[in-house]
Amino acid sequence: MLNAMIRIKICGITNLEDALLAADLGANALGFIFYAKSPRCVAAEAAREIIAQLPPFVVSVGVFVNEEAAVVRDLAARLGLDWVQVHGSETPEYCRGLGRRVLKGFRIQDGKSLKDLQTYRGAVQAFLLDTYKKGQTGGTGATFDWDLARQAQGYGPIVLAGGLTAANVAQAIKTAQPQAVDVASGVEAAPGKKDPEKLRAFFRAVASSQ
Repeated sequence: MLNAMIRIKICGITNLEDALLAADLGANALGFIFYAKSPRCVAAEAAREIIAQLPPFVVSVGVFVNEEAAVVRDLAARLGLDWVQVHGSETPEYCRGLGRRVLKGFRIQDGKSLKDLQTYRGAVQAFLLDTYKKGQTGGTGATFDWDLARQAQGYGPIVLAGGLTAANVAQAIKTAQPQAVDVASGVEAAPGKKDPEKLRAFFRAVASSQ
């Protein structure tokens, strides 16, 4: 049985089939990406239709990068988003003004990358740690030093992302001890389309880590 202490966020959802399978397998949250440069970008109307059909207690997360706050607030209200994830250079003040629970993404390169988390304490509800790769705001498919994620625990709840797959997520959980894990490319057949077997294997691996 999956330990409820480790929550699972499946990101880059673009279609109802993938959303319902992820929810059925036990996903706690589904991520919908709303910036055009991502190959996993989803149209607002398509996301609204998917979110409307999600089972109870599956959280919807809208992912944005350096978007105008008014646009984020409007879309969050129209779609009924539970959380907003911001993955760019958004300030603590920006995050406080969104009117939603906020997950702030940070790209981790080394220990110095953790210093910025202190600035956002009280402004966001959780921190998502992803892998630094020049020119990319996320979706790198690469891992970083999970010991750094463990060190970040003192700043607040940690969502571990970056190159997670069924093959490494159990070790990642053991090392980083996050409150949640986030996966997109690691369970895909192609960008924006999930692979059912990879999804199932990922959930089994998380369960085996408990």
